Amino acid sequence: MSTSTHTNANSDPLRIGSLELASRLVVGTGKYRDLAQTKAALEASGASMVTVAVRRLELGSPEGDGLIRYLKDAGYTLLPNTAGCYTAQDAVRTCRLARELGMSGVVKLEVLGDKDTLFPDVVQTLEAAAILVKEGFTVLPYTTDDPITARKLEDIGCAAVMPLAAPIGSGLGIRNPYNLEIMRNQIKVPLIVDAGVGTASDAAIAMELGCDGVLMNTAIAGAQDPVRMAHAMRLAVQAGREAFLAGRIPRKLYASASSPLAGVIGSKA
Repeated sequence: MSTSTHTNANSDPLRIGSLELASRLVVGTGKYRDLAQTKAALEASGASMVTVAVRRLELGSPEGDGLIRYLKDAGYTLLPNTAGCYTAQDAVRTCRLARELGMSGVVKLEVLGDKDTLFPDVVQTLEAAAILVKEGFTVLPYTTDDPITARKLEDIGCAAVMPLAAPIGSGLGIRNPYNLEIMRNQIKVPLIVDAGVGTASDAAIAMELGCDGVLMNTAIAGAQDPVRMAHAMRLAVQAGREAFLAGRIPRKLYASASSPLAGVIGSKA
């Protein structure tokens, strides 16, 4: 009987600042058909942390209040995000509002530079991150897959770096695995892929590359069966993490025999 043991959520938590999360999958709460589907998908995902777009949340409405009440009662760690912000000033104000509402001091910083592609504005992101870190926020910035920017965000004091794998909502998967590997080797804070995941294999690849987690919304909420896809993503993140920790075999141009030929009938050895 093998004496090796697989990792599990309790023995391999995701640590971000002072947070310790059982799941390495972070999911969004938007784009679902209704609150019932949101609940079912979140539960199927096994996520510990969920994102909430502060600017888009209809606070005071039955649906908005119901979502926040459910998330808090269910014990999810809330990650308010600044989706829809295009300047550092707007992003900082949104984070302050989230904290005043009692949501969280842990924030996903998202400062967009283009309304069509939703690519981040790196200059504005760096500016907002510096302000928020000084104000005591735990900052998780959405950024490009640029190792230089990742190091700058880490130097500012961000608790994690969240590069896109492909444009938000595109479902194109991991477009540049090499940059992600470079970033993983150069920064010490958690590296969480944010945006571009389309299916379970994309999430597994991100984890196999050594990323510490994956954040997604559209890949689950936009699927034909969001609840089943949420469960698939849960398994994919777990499998990718296991494969990374196990250590894959080296890539070779061709295979070699898995068993020695010495002593085999008909061999000259």
